[in-house]
Amino acid sequence: MHFAYPPRKSSHPPAYLARSQSRSLSYSQRRQLKIGAIILCSLVFFILIFSRLPTNGAERIQPGTPEVVIVTLIDEENMSKDYITKVQDNRKDYAARHGYTTFFPNISSYPSIADSPRSWSLVPALRHALTLYPQSSYFFVLSPHALIMNPSINLRTHILSPKILEKIMLKDKPVVPPDSVIRTFGNLKGDRIDLILTQDGEGLCPGSFVLKNGEWAKFFLDTWFDPLYRSYNFQKAEAHALEHIVQWHPTILTKMALIPQRLLNTYNIDIASRGGGKAVYKEGDFVVRMVGCETDPARNCEREFEDMRVVKGAQIMREGVKGG
Repeated sequence: MHFAYPPRKSSHPPAYLARSQSRSLSYSQRRQLKIGAIILCSLVFFILIFSRLPTNGAERIQPGTPEVVIVTLIDEENMSKDYITKVQDNRKDYAARHGYTTFFPNISSYPSIADSPRSWSLVPALRHALTLYPQSSYFFVLSPHALIMNPSINLRTHILSPKILEKIMLKDKPVVPPDSVIRTFGNLKGDRIDLILTQDGEGLCPGSFVLKNGEWAKFFLDTWFDPLYRSYNFQKAEAHALEHIVQWHPTILTKMALIPQRLLNTYNIDIASRGGGKAVYKEGDFVVRMVGCETDPARNCEREFEDMRVVKGAQIMREGVKGG
């Protein structure tokens, strides 16, 4: 039985055939789709990036965000409930007048510093405030043993405006009186300041100061709270640590402004070493502090606070009579 042979190949094969038009179009379409996808992804990426960029050098602030947060550290173990209520009401009343808000952390909320003096709690409490109010511009730190005496004073027109700050800041002033070799700079601009402090006859006063929000503020607080400085066992704990970092860290000194004590930090009694009569409260002053009352067994913070509340009440009555 014979089988048919397969057909012989032609000795003259056809010319090379181009790919079909459909395959050519499919490749072209795929290429265009890839290019389109890359462009689209790039646009989405840049839109996301630019939408997160700060506006005019600052994060876009949501409506209703308080410009200032008043931070007062409360010691529930050593302050009576009545005293705490009066302190909080004083801050809340002032905040309500100017659209600010308040934050009252409890000193016992920061147990991680149990080996250090309790006063160190001020620093993590302020760091906590920055976390809770990331869009607020300023943090006004005020000791619980202090009273806002003139609630009509607005912080921006009082000290925060760059133009005003440039006029009132103390230039070429020893950081630690009377004769520290480290002095405040004489050519700082108000819009470059992130830390506003006062000093008395003994040194810097962290019982009443203002900190501007931002990355520098976080750096400053982290530096201040460095475990190394807490281990130094400074006589006045965080107050002396503050003086140390201000004097030996130019990055901090270049952002700090000292202002006259009376603008932010007067005292209720005459203490010679802290400025004497020049530092004592006068009617019209913004804040009065019962400085040192918590460490002097002969004094009583709550009683002194109440005495100044009576003084404030009398002033309000006199103003009411004048206005009437």
